[in-house]
Amino acid sequence: MNLKSERRGIHVDQSELLCKKGCGYYGNPAWQGFCSKCWREEYHKARQKQIQEDWELAERLQREEEEAYASSQSTQGAQSLTFSKFEEKKTNEKTRKVTTVKKFFTASSRAGAKKAAQEKTPKQGQPGRERNADNILRDLKEIFTPSWELASPSEALAGKLKEIQEAKAPSPSIHRQASIETDRVSKEFIEFIRTYQKPGQDIYKQCKLFLDTVSHKRDLSIEEQSECAQDFYQNVADRLQTRWKVPPEKVEKAMDEVEKYIMTRQYKYVFCPETTDDEKKDLAVQKRIRALHWVTPQMLCVPVSEEIPEVSDMVVKAITDIIEMDSKRVPRDKLACITKCSKHIFNAIKITKNEPASADDFLPTLIYIVLKGNPPRLQSNIQYITRFCNPSRLMTGEDGYYFTNLCCAVAFIEKLDAQSLNLSQEDFDRFMTGQTSPKKQESDSFSPDVCLGVKQMCKSLDLLSQLNERQERIVSEAKKLEKDLIDWTDGITKEVEDIVEKYPLEIKPKSQALAAIDSENVENDKLPPPLQPQVYAG
Repeated sequence: MNLKSERRGIHVDQSELLCKKGCGYYGNPAWQGFCSKCWREEYHKARQKQIQEDWELAERLQREEEEAYASSQSTQGAQSLTFSKFEEKKTNEKTRKVTTVKKFFTASSRAGAKKAAQEKTPKQGQPGRERNADNILRDLKEIFTPSWELASPSEALAGKLKEIQEAKAPSPSIHRQASIETDRVSKEFIEFIRTYQKPGQDIYKQCKLFLDTVSHKRDLSIEEQSECAQDFYQNVADRLQTRWKVPPEKVEKAMDEVEKYIMTRQYKYVFCPETTDDEKKDLAVQKRIRALHWVTPQMLCVPVSEEIPEVSDMVVKAITDIIEMDSKRVPRDKLACITKCSKHIFNAIKITKNEPASADDFLPTLIYIVLKGNPPRLQSNIQYITRFCNPSRLMTGEDGYYFTNLCCAVAFIEKLDAQSLNLSQEDFDRFMTGQTSPKKQESDSFSPDVCLGVKQMCKSLDLLSQLNERQERIVSEAKKLEKDLIDWTDGITKEVEDIVEKYPLEIKPKSQALAAIDSENVENDKLPPPLQPQVYAG
């Protein structure tokens, strides 16, 4: 195996983790390197541009339809002019005859007749096309504008109630009983907002309105649902700060509870939905990590020694935390798992090096933990956090820093090649296909000047040392098992003796057998003989 004596390691400049727009917040590969704030600005610009293009397209289509209709009417007008005038004159005569009778019954009959006559003019083809274009423009506006921005909460709620009454009966599955966790989170949320009094009532009203709104918009794409959730978070936070004058620290706590309440209820609808390719990405990442099972800590320059028991425990805890992330339903709880995993990594590095860990040490170790743990549905969890987490958590703080590093680790694994591991392409291909294993040829700890015999001798000594430790461990466990068996036998014997002593067994002598009923009775031998049956003639 061709390995260079000097390894570069995996180095990521801290500036590369920040937003590429230069705002100072952490960026995210899912947002094309932007932070949440800048990404939303770019997304709004792109969306407004798309709306403008759709608007112009609708207007152009309307003009083309009008021109086509006008040209068709001009060609047919000359042929049907005489017949049309005759029909119009005949209709007016009939209308005049009944006008006197109709006006006694309806005062607005003349206006209605005039309006009906206007609707029956030769331009009757144009309003339909105009309404078609207007409907397109109105639908575009409704799609890209949240319902709470189109109307006040009371108007929106009234409109939703009307839609519910007019809609068909929903599926019975929608009304199925909520889970135990959902009920628990709802009770905790109600108890929490009671401490906020009037602002809490407003928060609860806004949350119920949002849930009711999104429940009738399941057909929206996951990006549009994410945009609605982010707008809702921003609106609630602004409402608490501007209208209710709530302190920033209490606003942050309230937003955490709002996110927990909202996303616990929405989890089954927005986590790895069928309309996205999240599941396909999950399978691709898992397959990629399985193919990289041969990657060793030395290849990644991981400054962690798992031979130290404390370090080994930290590595196991870090893997457990990153795997546990998939069992959580709230984005904040998933972020907490990533944070705990990262802190265990920093502790493992600190114990190994006897000094605080640096960022250059952290990222390679995180990559190693991801490769060793192979967390389930990794891409789905990352996308879920990106789409529905409170954006302030991803932009600043340790949660945002660790999450950005996890995204970088996944991106590195997806693009990992021979050059990334300082390997030749030939060796990399053989490892990926399973033809050989690097553990059998590992010689990183030796300098190039050491001869092959010394290397082989050191490897043999290491192997003998491992076998000796394994043998001692087996003997120790065997002795412990033997002692446990002896103690168990003694314990059973003592229990039996105690029971026998407490309840002794008495053996009585055999009693004399009773005489048979038909046996001879010596004492009563003077008894008359038994009666004999007699036959009577009769």
